[in-house]
Amino acid sequence: MPQARVDMALLRPVLDRIADKWTIMILTVLCPQPSRFNEIKRRLDGITHKALADALKRLERNGLVTRTVLPTAPIGVEYAITPMGHALRAPFEAMCAWSLAHGDAMAEASAAYDRARGAA
Repeated sequence: MPQARVDMALLRPVLDRIADKWTIMILTVLCPQPSRFNEIKRRLDGITHKALADALKRLERNGLVTRTVLPTAPIGVEYAITPMGHALRAPFEAMCAWSLAHGDAMAEASAAYDRARGAA
């Protein structure tokens, strides 16, 4: 049976919102339990304060994350994944597993490609 054609005009805007540099990793961190900003930042080695703040605002705007102000002193903020965001858990876990399983092979392929181009 032939596979249905994918409507790229409908697909691209959605993928642009969930497949950027940090979204998959942020949602993966939030899947098990809600977390505060600094806890998320600590778990995402290399993300800047601004990049995380922007990403969390975007995820909240897109309905994938909620932001709750906690009645603590000083006031704290906790982020949690929404049911819609949680629906991405299985595909994101599959992508993470694939990345771990194939990362070395991709690095080897890149090195072989670079060697072949450098020798040409």
